[in-house]
Amino acid sequence: MSAVYTLGIDVGSTASKCIILKDGKEIVAKSLIDVGAGTSGPQRAIDAVLEAAGMTRDQMAYVLATGYGRNSLMGLADKQMSELSCHARGASFLFPEAHTVIDIGGQDVKVLRIENGTMTNFQMNDKCAAGTGRFLDVMARVLEVRVEDLGDLGAQSKKHVGISSTCTVFAESEVISQLSMGTDKCDIINGIHHSVAGRVAGLAHRIGVVKDLVMTGGVAQNRGVVSALEEELGCPILTSPLTQYNGALGAALFAWQAATR
Repeated sequence: MSAVYTLGIDVGSTASKCIILKDGKEIVAKSLIDVGAGTSGPQRAIDAVLEAAGMTRDQMAYVLATGYGRNSLMGLADKQMSELSCHARGASFLFPEAHTVIDIGGQDVKVLRIENGTMTNFQMNDKCAAGTGRFLDVMARVLEVRVEDLGDLGAQSKKHVGISSTCTVFAESEVISQLSMGTDKCDIINGIHHSVAGRVAGLAHRIGVVKDLVMTGGVAQNRGVVSALEEELGCPILTSPLTQYNGALGAALFAWQAATR
């Protein structure tokens, strides 16, 4: 019996991710382009993953799109699906014992409760940038540091600095004020991480946190936020090197299910 290849595409607000799966088990190739919905990012991510696999669109048994900009791929994908379902499916593939998933994306925060790989409840913050990747991008710009360096810099903090505002605009003013007083950048960054963690924890408590707890999305690569969230929630958080690809992975898994029905 010949192998079945499926393609999952996650078009986020700030990045486009793709994964090609073989027989619903083996990751053949993946791609990530740092621009998302409304840009050339989705097509570039698709081109990149097919090139990495040495394959063509015609060799894909099924293509499924998810994420903020999934509807822009209506002509290319066989189906579009909610990112909530795809994140639940991807997380349970990576961590079969997962019961709670916290996904911090570019412009929203999702907390999912899952049972046997299926989402049973969720809470979502998509009305405000506070606590999201966008919030951290703004703070990094104000502090004149790279967003990917925030985790390491925050870990060097020697004292607690509270950033009380949950609004991005007011938090930015707080950070500028702290800088003008000569506060160490590392302490400010640590305060920002705890501010994000406090907001996300509040969302998580609405549906209750059940172990195992998994964190996905680009912000899961920031160990400062992960550590602060572990403190807030009082339990360990599991992450994977595939954290940013979780939605695309779930989409590829659903595509395999549809192809082999």
